Amino acid sequence: MKRRPEAEDSKVFREAVRDVKPLVHDRHVPTPGRPPPRARFARQDRLAVLEESLHGEASDPMLAAGDELMFRRPGVPDAALRKLRRGQYRVQGEIDLHGLTVAEAKQALREFLADALMLGAQCIRVIHGKGLRSGHRGPVIKNAVNIVLRRTGSVLAFVSARQVDGGTGAVYVLLSKTTA
Repeated sequence: MKRRPEAEDSKVFREAVRDVKPLVHDRHVPTPGRPPPRARFARQDRLAVLEESLHGEASDPMLAAGDELMFRRPGVPDAALRKLRRGQYRVQGEIDLHGLTVAEAKQALREFLADALMLGAQCIRVIHGKGLRSGHRGPVIKNAVNIVLRRTGSVLAFVSARQVDGGTGAVYVLLSKTTA
Protein backbone atom coordinates (compact mmCIF):
# COMPACT_ATOMS: atom_id res chain seq x y z
CA MET A 1 0.00 0.00 0.00
CA LYS A 2 1.41 3.30 -1.04
CA ARG A 3 1.31 6.14 1.48
CA ARG A 4 -0.15 9.41 0.45
CA PRO A 5 2.07 12.49 0.77
CA GLU A 6 -0.28 14.05 3.37
CA ALA A 7 0.09 11.02 5.61
CA GLU A 8 3.87 11.19 5.26
CA ASP A 9 3.84 14.89 6.13
CA SER A 10 1.64 14.20 9.13
CA LYS A 11 4.03 11.49 10.37
CA VAL A 12 7.04 13.80 9.99
CA PHE A 13 5.22 16.57 11.83
CA ARG A 14 4.22 14.30 14.75
CA GLU A 15 7.82 13.14 15.06
CA ALA A 16 9.06 16.76 15.08
CA VAL A 17 6.71 17.89 17.86
CA ARG A 18 6.77 14.72 19.96
CA ASP A 19 8.70 16.27 22.89
CA VAL A 20 6.95 19.65 22.80
CA LYS A 21 5.05 20.65 25.93
CA PRO A 22 2.13 23.11 25.80
CA LEU A 23 2.75 26.59 27.19
CA VAL A 24 1.08 27.51 30.44
CA HIS A 25 -0.86 30.76 30.05
CA ASP A 26 -3.71 32.71 31.55
CA ARG A 27 -7.10 32.15 30.09
CA HIS A 28 -7.89 35.85 30.70
CA VAL A 29 -6.77 37.99 27.81
CA PRO A 30 -7.29 41.70 28.50
CA THR A 31 -9.32 43.47 25.88
CA PRO A 32 -9.73 47.20 25.61
CA GLY A 33 -13.08 48.36 27.00
CA ARG A 34 -15.71 50.00 24.93
CA PRO A 35 -15.72 53.79 24.93
CA PRO A 36 -18.57 55.30 26.93
CA PRO A 37 -21.71 55.91 24.90
CA ARG A 38 -22.37 59.49 23.90
CA ALA A 39 -25.76 61.00 23.32
CA ARG A 40 -25.20 62.37 19.84
CA PHE A 41 -28.42 64.38 19.54
CA ALA A 42 -28.27 65.86 23.06
CA ARG A 43 -24.73 67.08 22.37
CA GLN A 44 -25.85 68.58 19.05
CA ASP A 45 -28.77 70.32 20.79
CA ARG A 46 -26.45 71.76 23.43
CA LEU A 47 -24.03 73.01 20.78
CA ALA A 48 -26.91 74.53 18.79
CA VAL A 49 -28.11 76.44 21.86
CA LEU A 50 -24.60 77.66 22.56
CA GLU A 51 -24.21 78.75 18.92
CA GLU A 52 -27.54 80.58 19.05
CA SER A 53 -26.38 82.45 22.12
CA LEU A 54 -23.70 84.14 20.00
CA HIS A 55 -26.25 85.71 17.69
CA GLY A 56 -28.80 86.93 20.25
CA GLU A 57 -29.54 90.43 21.45
CA ALA A 58 -26.47 92.17 22.81
CA SER A 59 -28.00 93.68 25.91
CA ASP A 60 -31.00 94.25 28.11
CA PRO A 61 -31.32 98.03 28.47
CA MET A 62 -33.28 97.62 31.70
CA LEU A 63 -30.41 95.86 33.47
CA ALA A 64 -28.26 98.22 35.51
CA ALA A 65 -24.84 97.71 37.11
CA GLY A 66 -26.21 97.03 40.60
CA ASP A 67 -29.16 94.88 39.54
CA GLU A 68 -29.23 91.31 40.75
CA LEU A 69 -29.59 88.53 38.25
CA MET A 70 -31.92 85.65 38.95
CA PHE A 71 -33.27 82.92 36.69
CA ARG A 72 -34.63 79.43 37.10
CA ARG A 73 -36.21 76.94 34.80
CA PRO A 74 -39.66 75.54 35.53
CA GLY A 75 -39.37 72.54 37.82
CA VAL A 76 -36.35 73.79 39.77
CA PRO A 77 -37.45 73.67 43.42
CA ASP A 78 -37.54 76.81 45.59
CA ALA A 79 -35.19 75.07 48.03
CA ALA A 80 -32.54 74.63 45.33
CA LEU A 81 -32.77 78.31 44.39
CA ARG A 82 -32.52 79.36 48.06
CA LYS A 83 -29.49 77.12 48.52
CA LEU A 84 -27.90 78.62 45.39
CA ARG A 85 -28.54 82.21 46.60
CA ARG A 86 -26.94 81.42 49.95
CA GLY A 87 -23.85 80.01 48.24
CA GLN A 88 -24.39 76.56 49.76
CA TYR A 89 -23.40 74.63 46.66
CA ARG A 90 -19.71 73.84 46.26
CA VAL A 91 -18.39 75.89 43.34
CA GLN A 92 -16.61 73.45 41.03
CA GLY A 93 -15.31 75.92 38.49
CA GLU A 94 -14.95 79.63 37.89
CA ILE A 95 -14.39 81.93 34.93
CA ASP A 96 -13.51 85.62 35.02
CA LEU A 97 -14.67 87.59 31.97
CA HIS A 98 -13.22 90.97 33.00
CA GLY A 99 -11.52 92.84 30.17
CA LEU A 100 -13.01 90.78 27.33
CA THR A 101 -15.13 92.09 24.49
CA VAL A 102 -18.73 90.85 24.32
CA ALA A 103 -17.87 88.39 21.53
CA GLU A 104 -14.81 87.09 23.42
CA ALA A 105 -16.81 86.80 26.65
CA LYS A 106 -19.60 84.85 24.95
CA GLN A 107 -17.13 82.48 23.32
CA ALA A 108 -15.17 81.96 26.54
CA LEU A 109 -18.38 81.40 28.52
CA ARG A 110 -19.73 78.88 26.00
CA GLU A 111 -16.45 76.94 26.05
CA PHE A 112 -16.32 77.05 29.84
CA LEU A 113 -19.92 75.78 30.10
CA ALA A 114 -19.20 72.94 27.67
CA ASP A 115 -16.10 71.93 29.68
CA ALA A 116 -17.97 72.14 32.99
CA LEU A 117 -20.77 69.97 31.62
CA MET A 118 -18.33 67.39 30.27
CA LEU A 119 -16.66 67.24 33.70
CA GLY A 120 -20.04 66.85 35.42
CA ALA A 121 -19.85 70.07 37.44
CA GLN A 122 -23.05 70.95 39.29
CA CYS A 123 -22.29 74.54 40.31
CA ILE A 124 -19.97 77.12 38.76
CA ARG A 125 -19.28 80.82 39.26
CA VAL A 126 -19.14 83.31 36.41
CA ILE A 127 -17.48 86.66 37.20
CA HIS A 128 -18.77 89.22 34.72
CA GLY A 129 -18.13 92.46 36.56
CA LYS A 130 -20.61 95.22 37.31
CA GLY A 131 -20.07 97.22 34.15
CA LEU A 132 -19.08 100.37 36.00
CA ARG A 133 -16.62 101.36 33.23
CA SER A 134 -19.10 100.72 30.43
CA GLY A 135 -20.52 104.23 30.66
CA HIS A 136 -23.98 104.90 29.25
CA ARG A 137 -24.12 101.43 27.65
CA GLY A 138 -24.53 99.79 31.03
CA PRO A 139 -23.04 96.42 31.96
CA VAL A 140 -22.51 94.84 28.53
CA ILE A 141 -20.73 91.66 29.68
CA LYS A 142 -23.28 91.17 32.46
CA ASN A 143 -26.08 91.42 29.88
CA ALA A 144 -24.33 88.98 27.55
CA VAL A 145 -23.83 86.48 30.40
CA ASN A 146 -27.51 86.81 31.32
CA ILE A 147 -28.58 86.03 27.75
CA VAL A 148 -26.13 83.15 27.17
CA LEU A 149 -27.04 81.45 30.46
CA ARG A 150 -30.80 81.76 29.84
CA ARG A 151 -30.40 80.18 26.39
CA THR A 152 -28.25 77.29 27.55
CA GLY A 153 -30.53 74.33 28.19
CA SER A 154 -28.27 72.70 30.77
CA VAL A 155 -28.42 75.79 33.00
CA LEU A 156 -31.09 75.06 35.58
CA ALA A 157 -30.79 78.34 37.49
CA PHE A 158 -28.47 81.24 38.20
CA VAL A 159 -28.40 84.02 40.77
CA SER A 160 -26.13 86.92 41.66
CA ALA A 161 -23.40 85.80 44.03
CA ARG A 162 -23.07 86.67 47.71
CA GLN A 163 -21.20 89.88 48.44
CA VAL A 164 -18.04 87.97 49.46
CA ASP A 165 -18.02 86.18 46.10
CA GLY A 166 -18.54 89.22 43.87
CA GLY A 167 -22.10 90.35 44.60
CA THR A 168 -23.87 91.68 41.50
CA GLY A 169 -20.62 91.33 39.56
CA ALA A 170 -20.80 87.52 39.55
CA VAL A 171 -23.35 84.72 39.36
CA TYR A 172 -23.62 81.21 40.74
CA VAL A 173 -24.84 78.84 38.04
CA LEU A 174 -26.60 75.55 38.76
CA LEU A 175 -26.09 73.00 35.98
CA SER A 176 -28.02 69.85 35.21
CA LYS A 177 -26.38 66.72 36.58
CA THR A 178 -26.68 64.82 33.32
CA THR A 179 -24.05 65.32 30.67
CA ALA A 180 -24.31 64.50 27.07
